[in-house]
Amino acid sequence: MISCEKSGAMNIDNIEAFVFVNHFGSINKASKALFLSQPSVTSRIKSLERELDAELFRRVGRQLTITDKGMEFLPFAENIIRTMKKGKAHLQNMEEKNEITIACSGLVSFYLVPRLMAMFKERFPDQKFRIMTETSETVARMVSDGEADYGFASNVSQTKLNAERVIESPIRLIVPSDHPFADGGAIDIERLVETPIVFFECGSLDWTMVHNLFLSLKEQPDIQYEVDSMESAKGIILNRAAIGFLPELSVYRELEEGSLAAIDVPALSHVSLKTDLIHHNDIHIDDFDEMVAIIRKAASQKPGVSPLSYI
Repeated sequence: MISCEKSGAMNIDNIEAFVFVNHFGSINKASKALFLSQPSVTSRIKSLERELDAELFRRVGRQLTITDKGMEFLPFAENIIRTMKKGKAHLQNMEEKNEITIACSGLVSFYLVPRLMAMFKERFPDQKFRIMTETSETVARMVSDGEADYGFASNVSQTKLNAERVIESPIRLIVPSDHPFADGGAIDIERLVETPIVFFECGSLDWTMVHNLFLSLKEQPDIQYEVDSMESAKGIILNRAAIGFLPELSVYRELEEGSLAAIDVPALSHVSLKTDLIHHNDIHIDDFDEMVAIIRKAASQKPGVSPLSYI
């Protein structure tokens, strides 16, 4: 067992260096992340090893590996850094209590936040907002670690977080307004073999269902483009190079302008991109229910609805 009795108070910078080196598996990469020189990071690791009276890393050839005692100390070190970040965030929130930090997935940040902020500003005129765009996994971690007050994310499973479903945007077939499919109402999935497809892959369970539906067809659709950006997929469709499936929320403006059309495909009528509003379950948030109501209203607005009509 590692004992800390000899060393008294530990230097948190040394502990942070240990966590970073373990995370990156390299002193070189850790030094870049910490904006330090490699000798500085090495010195901090050695200082911590002296404080703990234990070897934390062992070099085997060119490979740096954590020791058994290092693995034993790691969860304590990570908890120290996590607690420090939470404390810092708490103090900053006290100093800037009128600022709310919201971490968002791309769908929410690009397509909902602009009108949502207008609605929030009307209801909470003195409130300041800081918006950060990350993956759903990073959003959940930021809220869990106290780096964000709220988060918009999909497929959240952390037990420390409360999740309230606020967005269910139907995944529909999006085509240029002058495409032959645009005049025929709902179409059968088999007709997708008639035209090039752009496939946007966001990694969620809902998109997996779309992909699996393609695989179940006797004749495979002509998927000419696979992209990881909704904007790229939408641009390809707008330029008439292909058609594809996108969350309706991401094309509201184009539907209103008439440059794109959304087509129902009965086999996918139950599929939607689901997003939750998350916050830490240990923190009480004033006006939370009202914020949820405003978000749901903003997410459900169809083209032609005024963005400030939330009452």
